[in-house]
Amino acid sequence: MPTRRHFLIGFVATPIVLPRLGRAAGAPAQLSLTPTCDDDDDLTPAQTEGPYFTPESPEKQDFASDTPGGERMTLAGYVLTEDCQPVAKALIELWHADESGTYDNSGYKLRGHQFTDGEGKWWFETIVPGLYTGRTRHYHLKVQRPGGSVLTTQLYFPGEPLNERDRIFNASLLLDISATSDGKFGRYDFVVA
Repeated sequence: MPTRRHFLIGFVATPIVLPRLGRAAGAPAQLSLTPTCDDDDDLTPAQTEGPYFTPESPEKQDFASDTPGGERMTLAGYVLTEDCQPVAKALIELWHADESGTYDNSGYKLRGHQFTDGEGKWWFETIVPGLYTGRTRHYHLKVQRPGGSVLTTQLYFPGEPLNERDRIFNASLLLDISATSDGKFGRYDFVVA
């Protein structure tokens, strides 16, 4: 079974292929977007920030070292414009609960940000967040292209029993998750105005 590193290397090494741009050399298929960037009505939906946001998080990609006991998860994707163009230097900020469903509200454990590369790619090494009362399993994110407005949203896990009972769950914010020999690999592409 492949590892998270295998998926990440494939993700980083593969050129982006977008519906309006055609196929890149050697690429087997077009990039599957959620939602599609070629439909002006399908921007990534905004969701509540929630009560646990902490401003001025550090720039980092490795959250997994914050909680060595959690199940490993690599999150990755693109930031794209409405006309399917990758966004370089877009801000991606991530925060979430630890494996027991607890947020660090006094520091920056499982909190941080990064910027997309020249092809609009982003990724974090983190853990699968635990559950807490009233919510399904999720990640919180803020996404902002240079000069654009901030999108605050959440990403969810497919097949979670609590998805349908969570009052703000949105199926268009489901991660595409693959199991690996050393954890999970989750993919989501943000479409921003």
